[in-house]
Amino acid sequence: MNKKKNTTKKILSRLITILCVSVFLYAAYGLADVFIDYYKNRKMLSEVQDMYYDVASAKEDDDDREPGEVRSGFDELLKHNDHVVGWITIDDTQIDYPILQTDNNIDYLTKDYNDRVTRAGSIFLDFRNDITKNDKNTVIYGHRMKDGSMFQHLTKFLNEDFFKEHQTFEYDTLYDSYEAEIFSVYNTLTDFNYIETDFQSEETYEQLLQKMKEKSRFTTGVEVNPEDHIITLSTCDYELDENEGRLVVHAKLVKK
Repeated sequence: MNKKKNTTKKILSRLITILCVSVFLYAAYGLADVFIDYYKNRKMLSEVQDMYYDVASAKEDDDDREPGEVRSGFDELLKHNDHVVGWITIDDTQIDYPILQTDNNIDYLTKDYNDRVTRAGSIFLDFRNDITKNDKNTVIYGHRMKDGSMFQHLTKFLNEDFFKEHQTFEYDTLYDSYEAEIFSVYNTLTDFNYIETDFQSEETYEQLLQKMKEKSRFTTGVEVNPEDHIITLSTCDYELDENEGRLVVHAKLVKK
């Protein structure tokens, strides 16, 4: 009887060991897959950045462009992906990326610049915006990745010292270059329509601007009125809600 019990215990012990090892290997495989995806994404973005900045000297000739002609800095990027519409750079963050756009807000949630499926997706412009027109509210989205990439570093603006020391960032389109003067940063839920791009009246737009300023965690000296055009940076946030929470940065666009 004891022999049978011992045999049964040995079998159960082996089964438990096999199960634990299997769970460990599965978890390890999952983590490895995540890290490999992060690595590939960083490598790809580094190559795209090199491509963009390698032609920095050519940008000096952009004053000689014909109206509606694409700026020289984007020539190489467009050869590889004709969905490129701009570039965004924020000092002292990892945010230094191409901006992509299609006819929806789904494609680049899960695709990179090379259209490879990836967790990080891309930084992308709202499909309702048109870079050839002076939209009142230009809306740009990006994931909040744990490795600090994409729009994760927007969280730095929740620190008042960082916010005060980084009042502007660079926004470039295929045709124009802007300095963006930040006037609001806050956490919110998706029931606040901060991504509205089409306004029935100047008054409607002015009311939205006022709400944006009121929601800001910090105040700035940046004046914003209905004649101004703004840019909105949006990413996920978990302070208010895991699914509906958003972190938002608004800035006034000043053409260079």
